[in-house]
Amino acid sequence: MYSDKNLVCADCGQEFVFTARDQEFYAGRGFTEPRRCPSCRAAKKAQRESGGGSYGGSYSGGYSSGGSYSTGGGGYSSGGYGASRGPREMFTATCSSCGREAQLPFRPTNGKPVYCSDCFRTVRGG
Repeated sequence: MYSDKNLVCADCGQEFVFTARDQEFYAGRGFTEPRRCPSCRAAKKAQRESGGGSYGGSYSGGYSSGGSYSTGGGGYSSGGYGASRGPREMFTATCSSCGREAQLPFRPTNGKPVYCSDCFRTVRGG
């Protein structure tokens, strides 16, 4: 069982509450404790989305999507993910099942299978 915890923001130095509900959410997804308060996380996210800084190697730990989690009936909401990001970068790979060219919304990792849309539905059981 989790209990509310007071943390100090690495950016602004303000104390913020890491709620029991958030702790359970983070633990269930393997995330570390947040290092920034919600307002600094939101500001960092806005900066990344506007192209205001490189994110190459200076990861400060924690989960910084700026989203919120509610067990009351909605699940996780990242605040309109994809609404203002423009076109998604796509990657080309060869389907591990049928050998056709597949367009992927992520960079394929060596050694892991990738599937075209048709084979993915079959493999996933849909």
